[in-house]
Amino acid sequence: ADVGSSWIRCHVYDRGAGRGSSAQKVVSLCPQIGWVEIDPDVLWLQFVAVIKESVKAAGIEMNQIVGLGISTQRATFITWNKKTGDHFHNFISWQDLRAIELVKSWNSSLIMKLIHSSCRMLHFFTRSKRFLAASLFTFTTQHVSLRLAWILQNLVEVQKAIEEENCCFGTIDTWLLHKLTKGSEFATDFSNASTTGLFDPYEMCWSSFITSLLSIPLSLLPPVRDTSFNFGSVDEEIFGVPIPIMALVADQQAAMFGECCFQMGDVKLTMGTGTFLDINTGSNPQQNVGGFYPLIGWKIGQEVVCIAEGNAGDTGTAIKWAQQLDLFTDAAETEKMARSLEDSEGVYFVPCFSGLQAPLNDPCACASFMGLKPSTSKYHLVRAILESIAFRNKQLYEVMQKEIHIPVTKIRADGGVCKNSFVMQMTSDLINEKIDRPVHLDMSCLGAASLAGLAVGFWTDKEELKKLRQSEMVFKPQKKWQEYEMSMENWVKAVKRSMNWY
Repeated sequence: ADVGSSWIRCHVYDRGAGRGSSAQKVVSLCPQIGWVEIDPDVLWLQFVAVIKESVKAAGIEMNQIVGLGISTQRATFITWNKKTGDHFHNFISWQDLRAIELVKSWNSSLIMKLIHSSCRMLHFFTRSKRFLAASLFTFTTQHVSLRLAWILQNLVEVQKAIEEENCCFGTIDTWLLHKLTKGSEFATDFSNASTTGLFDPYEMCWSSFITSLLSIPLSLLPPVRDTSFNFGSVDEEIFGVPIPIMALVADQQAAMFGECCFQMGDVKLTMGTGTFLDINTGSNPQQNVGGFYPLIGWKIGQEVVCIAEGNAGDTGTAIKWAQQLDLFTDAAETEKMARSLEDSEGVYFVPCFSGLQAPLNDPCACASFMGLKPSTSKYHLVRAILESIAFRNKQLYEVMQKEIHIPVTKIRADGGVCKNSFVMQMTSDLINEKIDRPVHLDMSCLGAASLAGLAVGFWTDKEELKKLRQSEMVFKPQKKWQEYEMSMENWVKAVKRSMNWY
């Protein structure tokens, strides 16, 4: 099962391929500008319903399910009462911007300047990657850290529960585990923990330094387990039978696993709600200056796989927004609309409803169209939106190549937006690489199922999993990148003009 930013999906897999599937839209709430929340009660009902529906669609009984793997959107969190299990607030989404002022004040604070300079000095003498990482560390709104600090500062109920040692914190995976086991299990895995901004990937534990810096009690945080692991069983009352929960994994890492990006240098490009570009960096976290973030891909027994990730916050959201404006009825039309023109006639779109992430890292940037003329039609607007996604991919890829000194072995794409062959072809041209698109795009579900399947011995090893992955199309570069150079320069100019707007 996968709880993404836009959809909750569940697929039932047999040894060969998928059997039944079901999906429901995730309902995000925006109680005020910049705030993005999810109602946990609604999410729970949807999650249970989706699993039941997919098992029914597969034409099997619940007692035939040998294991459950759960993939979830990352850095979306909640706190709840340890004794009663009641939550103190809605889920605070990774897209939420309520901590923007805290992020700005912390990043420009004297404390951060002192940390950076002292860690630079320590790195100079020790050459320790950990000190290099600390010397470059900055807070972002996408990390849990300052959004959680905001909750601790603003909700009296949570403060009181912490004083009484009656408060639990969890990302969606931890909370679902708690709910599925009727409160008997409290844990997360390394992939989810590493995306919170509260975890030290070098020491493989919660960072006592960051938690003490932000006055976040370590007692709030769940124990961290392997990604492929027996987390306990679903309470019998929920599905009628106890089903072992055999994997908890963050959605991007799950997609990486589902795409079989097992070798160092393997790259995954997910284009869903946002764009996520990940490279397998082997067993060591890679630190760099440009905004690629070191994460844990997965841990299975002694095997630890690290990844470096860069992301853009608004990909599918930009297309969905254009659809709400009636620029088209179905997202599938956009490809044809874009191809019907020679170019966007000098119109550029900056896709950043939730700020700009790496390499610009500006939470105050605004989404915008530039270069509009009386002759501009909706076709130009649509083409500009699709081009902006490809330009953003190029930008992330360039940062990755500059910062991560690991040769790229292969690139595999997934996520709803990769159905768009215009975006896929343009990205392939821009980065001058082949990009492999799979038959099934729900890679987070497949990754979670693969990890769970390995844990119960359903599949013997990764070689067996590689045979399951089916390629639908490989996009090869057709145009030289130089043909896009002028357009990309203008787009970069448009991005710069959108920065620091709010």
